[in-house]
Amino acid sequence: MSTTVRTSLDMRGKTITTFIAYETLQQLGDLADGESLELLTDAREEIDNDIRAWCRTRGQELTAAGSTNGSQHYVITRQPLRPSGKRYAAVISDAGLEELLSPLAFALAAALEGSDVSLYFQGPAVRVLAKGFTEHLHGPGRPFSRFARAGLTRAGHIPAQEKLRQLQALGGRLYACAGSMQHFKVARTDLAFGDVTVAEYLTFMEIMASADINVFIQ
Repeated sequence: MSTTVRTSLDMRGKTITTFIAYETLQQLGDLADGESLELLTDAREEIDNDIRAWCRTRGQELTAAGSTNGSQHYVITRQPLRPSGKRYAAVISDAGLEELLSPLAFALAAALEGSDVSLYFQGPAVRVLAKGFTEHLHGPGRPFSRFARAGLTRAGHIPAQEKLRQLQALGGRLYACAGSMQHFKVARTDLAFGDVTVAEYLTFMEIMASADINVFIQ
């Protein structure tokens, strides 16, 4: 049976696989089942492993794959997206540039693989949810934050609030600690996101009790 390649997505130069997978998912959403997307990436082992894992977990058919001149070429044939049936809950307590990378990346990865994702922001991390928030390096590196952010963006590490918008688009839910909001002077009217549940520990304990994966990042 022949494969109908409807569109092509060039992700060469991007090394963050959650960014690549999110863009791939958006492109596949415009296709009918049985139609295919051509995906181009840099020929890197970690990208190849993650693309294959993502196709397996979401039930997408990797019709072809190969590398030429430093580039990796995939043909992904759309199938009905398979949910993981898993629940992922994470508590985030830090608003630093480097400290946000892993928790938001794992949350996005879980959502991209079809998990139900909930994030609880407490302590200084509630600032991440406020309008105008920009993440910075901690300590002596703070003056170099702009250069660090630019380098991360080129690789595909988009700003924290953009990641959270992607997460919400994938069905993720955001929670904010009321006490932390009061302490760090973040009012509900300051929030950059319209669908945030303001609560304390008992509400999120209920979420964590039903989660398959719980992550606490301080």
